[in-house]
Amino acid sequence: MNAEDKETEPPDSNEINNDTLKEEVSLQFHLYIFIFAIIYYVSWVVPGFIFWLYFFIPFRIFFLENLGFISIFTDFKSLISLLFMPLVIILCYLLHLLLIGLITRLIWKITERISPSKSGIIPRNIRSRAANYYHIRSFMIKYGKNTFNKGIFPWLSNWFYNFVGSNKIGKGTTFEESVGMDKFIDIGENCYIGVNTTLASHLIQGIFGNISYFKIKVGNNVTSAALGNIGPGSEVFEDTYLLPLASTPKHSIIKGGKNFYWGIPLRKIFRKKIMQYLGLSPKELEKNENIEGYKDKKLLKQLKEKESIVEKTDEIPNNTQMLDTLQEEKIDIDTLTREDLAIDFTTSSAISRVNAKFLLVYIPIFWVSGLIITILWYWYSEDIINGYSIRFHLPFFLFFPVMLFGLLYIFILACILFSKLLLIVVNLIHKPKEGVFKAKIGDTDFEFWMLRTQIKKISLWLLRNSPLPWTDELAFKQLGVDMDFSSHLADTWCDSEFIKLGRKVMIGQGATIMSSMVVGKYLLIKKVFFDDYVMVGGQTSIAPGTIIKKESVIGAISSTTYDQVLKPGWIYFGIPARELKENKYSEERRDILIKRQVDEAKKFEVLHEVNIDEDKKDLIKTQKEEM
Repeated sequence: MNAEDKETEPPDSNEINNDTLKEEVSLQFHLYIFIFAIIYYVSWVVPGFIFWLYFFIPFRIFFLENLGFISIFTDFKSLISLLFMPLVIILCYLLHLLLIGLITRLIWKITERISPSKSGIIPRNIRSRAANYYHIRSFMIKYGKNTFNKGIFPWLSNWFYNFVGSNKIGKGTTFEESVGMDKFIDIGENCYIGVNTTLASHLIQGIFGNISYFKIKVGNNVTSAALGNIGPGSEVFEDTYLLPLASTPKHSIIKGGKNFYWGIPLRKIFRKKIMQYLGLSPKELEKNENIEGYKDKKLLKQLKEKESIVEKTDEIPNNTQMLDTLQEEKIDIDTLTREDLAIDFTTSSAISRVNAKFLLVYIPIFWVSGLIITILWYWYSEDIINGYSIRFHLPFFLFFPVMLFGLLYIFILACILFSKLLLIVVNLIHKPKEGVFKAKIGDTDFEFWMLRTQIKKISLWLLRNSPLPWTDELAFKQLGVDMDFSSHLADTWCDSEFIKLGRKVMIGQGATIMSSMVVGKYLLIKKVFFDDYVMVGGQTSIAPGTIIKKESVIGAISSTTYDQVLKPGWIYFGIPARELKENKYSEERRDILIKRQVDEAKKFEVLHEVNIDEDKKDLIKTQKEEM
């Protein structure tokens, strides 16, 4: 074993010793499944009954059993039954959404009576009622959130959150699709929250750390561009403009007042920076009186002078020089060192150009999987198809939601099975391997990597968009990720090979885990390893070759570099990730909050009650204990 192997070797389980109380979080999956089953069943059985009632009485009698082709469109009853079919489908779908809201609201109110939602630190290393019901509500809201956000009427999401009571959203406010923003948010009117922006009212600080659960308050007329993040307990006052990637830690106060904010962590930027960011010319600046700073004569003069200098010095480069710069760089990939690939950014491992021949793999997968559920559906509805009386088939309607759910997952499981069989054949032809390869058509390793990715993509997509999106872990496990079901990938994009997760690993919402990455002309494939009790924050990118050792945490909106090793028991943060401090969240005081005044660039401490059962407060460190 060489020195490099010793450096990246996973640590021994006894490498970290800590006498602090640490109880593994016990997720109550039996309650989660029971609650989901109630919401799913009731929301489908009523609209399902109405649809089949319409289908088997007016539609079947007046349209399907009308044998004359011309009379189908001339007979009044036949024509009306046909024209009303799309309307019935839409109304049944809307009734399905309404029932999701009603049942979720009912169960939500019951949980709030037992253990009300309130701002505070919830210790994650100590079992408590507050922690249990926090997890129950977090799971409960997911089915409705996914159904509304990914449905044909996504703008009804605001109604859903307001009706259930998980959020308070003002009139005229738009939430674009995001992995978060589903609970404990109070947002004003006429706000715009851009794509993949997250208002995160909760923040988990390690497997044995804290849950920071604080309401987020947003004023009127706030605009947040894409990919921003607002931490728990933050207050954003009205007329605030957050530019793309503007993100703030927990307990931040942003005064707004028609000011612009940008950066990680975000800060107020001034007129000159705003003009440079927007790329406005002096003429545009003079015309747009709605932009603050347009009357700044000094700024206009500077911009005009700069523009005139650029016009005078703008020369067309020599053609010979242009050709030289376009010559393909000759690089021997065998000579590339680890330092050559230690870039400070990561790129998507998505295939930019998918060869049409790879799409052919879906034909046998879909055909065989579809054949299975077609046979099952015919067997289930055979008696009604053969014309038996409907009144004797009440079980057909009562079990329709169960059958619908079962057929969907039988189809998905069949897709996983046949994808797995196809992968076995492909891997026998060309064994997957780590390394650096040319990212071009014709390179065997590159083409087989694309083929493997394409085969796995359909099963992962189906599970991610199913009623239980967290079941994508089943596909990951079967298609190449080495993990057990104690680990969780919450709305995470993850490569499906050369990845190993230890026990109780938690990957945050919107994170990206890459064992493969295209950088320029090269494809990098390197195994990613997470040891036990590792946590990766939301919106974080993990590059190929990353090793995160036991009980380490990498914060939200961070990124690792190629082949980076994170030592055990530490917290990392940044782009690229750097050591921040030791992971001792389970040992620190939970009643101290650090608030941040963004505009004044000041921090101050405040005391806050710890959100835990009364009989367990003696297990945590507070101000009273230290006095």
